[in-house]
Amino acid sequence: MSKPGDEGDIPDRPDQPTTGGSGSAAAGESGDGTVDAGNAANHENAERNEGSVNSAETSNFEQFRDDLDAVERRIAGEIDPGVRAMVVAGAVFVLLLSLVLPHAGGARGFDVLLGTEAARFEHIGLPSRIFVWFLVVFGVGFSTLALMTRRWFLAWIAVAGTAITSVFGVFSIWHRQTPGINNYHGAGPSIGLILGTIAAIVLTFHWVRVVWSRTALQLAAEEQRRNASAAAEERDRRRFTGEN
Repeated sequence: MSKPGDEGDIPDRPDQPTTGGSGSAAAGESGDGTVDAGNAANHENAERNEGSVNSAETSNFEQFRDDLDAVERRIAGEIDPGVRAMVVAGAVFVLLLSLVLPHAGGARGFDVLLGTEAARFEHIGLPSRIFVWFLVVFGVGFSTLALMTRRWFLAWIAVAGTAITSVFGVFSIWHRQTPGINNYHGAGPSIGLILGTIAAIVLTFHWVRVVWSRTALQLAAEEQRRNASAAAEERDRRRFTGEN
């Protein structure tokens, strides 16, 4: 028989903590804390990298958009007359031809332009002189420059100048058919004056069509650019605020 004091008779104590279990729990808690800290650090690094990528993309996009705006401004300053360029060139040639043809009586267009004795003999008035000068400067000069350079503002100058030229051409024809001072009846309008006036009207019409088509295209491009800018700003706002 064993005695009550022997070690074999000591009953188990269920409330006594187990050393192995405590060690495992502590190790588990320590492991979980390390994993959570690592995940938070990785998430923060990922957000930082994503922000850097977004900043780089935004910078590249801004630089690319500046280049596009520069190209668009350069294209907006040009015209594309297309097949109308042949009509404009033909009208310019007719204007040059009208200068060597009779303007009124024996005075040719060059006589009116230079104010020669033939022009004074035919009593060439101020409307005819203004018409011929506008014909040379705007109908021939600026129209040729606009065709060669395809610059939009030169086409606008050609439009305004040839329009005024047409008005003075019609006025010159009327003036040559009207009695002058002391009921003077000079020579009527000749083929050079009539042909130059018709060519100026045709030139004005086609320049207006070219400029107007370019203006409509510019307005459409500006509207499209405003819509694209608004859409880009909306996307940036949604990305920064986290909206879907």
